[in-house]
Amino acid sequence: MKILLVDDEIEMAEPLSRSLTREGYEVDVAQDGDRGLQLASANQYDLLILDWMLPGHSGLEICRHLRSRRDATPVLFLTAKDTIDDRVQGLDAGADDYIVKPFELRELLARVRALLRRPTTIEPAVIPRLRVDGLELDVQNQVAYRNGRAIELSEKESQLLAYLMRQPNQLLTHEQISQYLWSESEKPTSNALVAQIRLLRRKIEAKGETPLITTVYGKGYRFGSA
Repeated sequence: MKILLVDDEIEMAEPLSRSLTREGYEVDVAQDGDRGLQLASANQYDLLILDWMLPGHSGLEICRHLRSRRDATPVLFLTAKDTIDDRVQGLDAGADDYIVKPFELRELLARVRALLRRPTTIEPAVIPRLRVDGLELDVQNQVAYRNGRAIELSEKESQLLAYLMRQPNQLLTHEQISQYLWSESEKPTSNALVAQIRLLRRKIEAKGETPLITTVYGKGYRFGSA
């Protein structure tokens, strides 16, 4: 079972992550809402544990975004908010449960077990194909199409291309892309991103075709023919 924990309080997130790992769960941790939303959108989790108040996107916004895509992943809120209005707001956003800080670890673990036993009732998310400047990407099947040819991609290549295509003609820094592709627990080599870009270019930019990935030296990359 894979869990995403999104909490900006390191003194809470680290021991909670260790406790969940000891219980046999695989845990990814994000310390802000933007990174949490990226991970939740790009990966399949069995449970999301979201702090309500986060830098960037709030836990409430992450939950609403996922539910708008018909993503049925159970959501457990960690919150200091304990009024009836707050509970209603969280449930209306699509949360499955919440626990008020401070809480007992054994109670949280019991709620986690209960949510993981609960069957989902929302249809799986359908991810639309991405299209930019004559290139089409089928994210779910990891296949791109350009000028009538099918281009098979690795999982990492597909993730990288999808991230670039969702933000066409925008400068994306090395740090932004690396944070999206690799979690904090992973330790890619210093040239890992450069290597991924090189491999992707070879596949989507055949001889005679307009380049789509532009290197902005010292800063990052920009996607698009413009």
